[in-house]
Amino acid sequence: MDFDLSEEQQLLKDSVERFVREEYPLEKRQKLTVSEDGFSRRNWATMAELGWLGATLPEEYGGIGGGPVEAMVLMEGIGRGLIVEPYFSTVILGGNLVLRAGDAARRHDILPKLAAGETMLAFAYVERQARYDLFDVETTAVRDGEGYVLTGAKGVVCHAASADWIVVSARTAGASRDRDGITLFLVPNNTPGLTRRDYPTVDGLRASELAFDRVRVGADAILGEVDNGLVLIEGVAEQAIAALAAEAVGCMDVLLASTNEYLKTRQQFGQPIGKFQVIQHRMADMFIACEESRSMSYVATMRLSDPDPELRAKTASAAKVQIGKSARFVGQQSVQLHGGMGMTDELNIGHYFKRLTMIDTMFGDQNHHLKQYAAFR
Repeated sequence: MDFDLSEEQQLLKDSVERFVREEYPLEKRQKLTVSEDGFSRRNWATMAELGWLGATLPEEYGGIGGGPVEAMVLMEGIGRGLIVEPYFSTVILGGNLVLRAGDAARRHDILPKLAAGETMLAFAYVERQARYDLFDVETTAVRDGEGYVLTGAKGVVCHAASADWIVVSARTAGASRDRDGITLFLVPNNTPGLTRRDYPTVDGLRASELAFDRVRVGADAILGEVDNGLVLIEGVAEQAIAALAAEAVGCMDVLLASTNEYLKTRQQFGQPIGKFQVIQHRMADMFIACEESRSMSYVATMRLSDPDPELRAKTASAAKVQIGKSARFVGQQSVQLHGGMGMTDELNIGHYFKRLTMIDTMFGDQNHHLKQYAAFR
C-alpha cells in the first residue's frame, strides 16, 4: 500500500505545521482557552483562507475535493498543536452529516458557508443513559402538523456555544434502545425552547449540556430519512474515530519528542538520564506504541471508503482500542519521566495527556470498542 502523500496533501501538511509552529505556542493556546469563545475567530478565518475547512468538501460547495486522507493530515497537525478551534465538531461531525444527508438546498446553503468560515456546526448525540451506545436515544421528536416537537436532553456537545446549527438525534418511533426509529434534525442554535449550560472541558476545549423543551422545527429540519438516522450516525462515527486517531498520533508524537529532548538535558550521577539503559528501553516502548497507533490511524482512514460496513466498523473499533491503549501508555510514561513537572500547566506534557484522555472517551472508550470488536468474531 502506498502511504506517500500527494503534492497537494504534502502542501496541506506543510501549511498545518507552519501554522502550529508560528501561531500556536503553549502560552498563546493557554490564553485562548480562557477567552470568551475558548478559541480564536481570527485563527478560524485563517483556517478558511488556507483551505482547511473545505479540504474534504466537493468543489461545488467551495471545497477542494479532498477526502479521508486530507482529514487525517489536518487532524494529525491539529493534535500536534493542541489546536482548540472547532474543526472536529464543525467539519468532521457537522459538515459530514450535512454532506451525507442534507438535501440539495441544505448542502448549497450551509457547506459553502462552512468552507468560508462563516458557519459553525455541532452534533448533539450523547445522552446520559446511553454510555457509548449510539442507538440509545430517549430525546423524542413528535410530529405536530407540518413539523416536529423535540423534547429531551443531550450532553457533552462539543463547541455547541459557538455553533450556528446543531444536528440533533431524536427518536421518532420505537423504544429507547431500538436501532430503528432515530431521525436527525438540523436545529438553529437560537431556536426557542433550546437552552444550554456551557462549560470548559478538562482538555481546554468547550462543551455544553443541552435541554430541548418542546422545541419546534419544520419538516425541512430533517437530515436524511425519517426513522433511519442510525446508519448516518454510525457512518460519521467511523469518520470521527479515524480523525481522532490521527489527532492522537499528533499528540503522541509531541510527547515522544518532548520527552526525548528532556532526557538529553536532565543530569543524574554526572550524565544525562537518557543514557541509562532502562530509560532507553522505556523510550523504545513509547516509540513502538506511537508507531502502532500511526499504523492503525492509516488503516482506519483507508478503510473509510470500503463498501463492507462490518469491516469498517471492526477497523474503527480496532483503531480505538489501539489508540486508547497507546495514548495512556505514552501519556503516563511522559509524565513519569518528567517527574512532578509533567503535570504542571507551564509544561506541555500534561496538556497533551489530558487531550489524549478525552480522545479515549469520545465515541467509545478502549473497553467499549474491545467488546464491540469481540462481538464481530
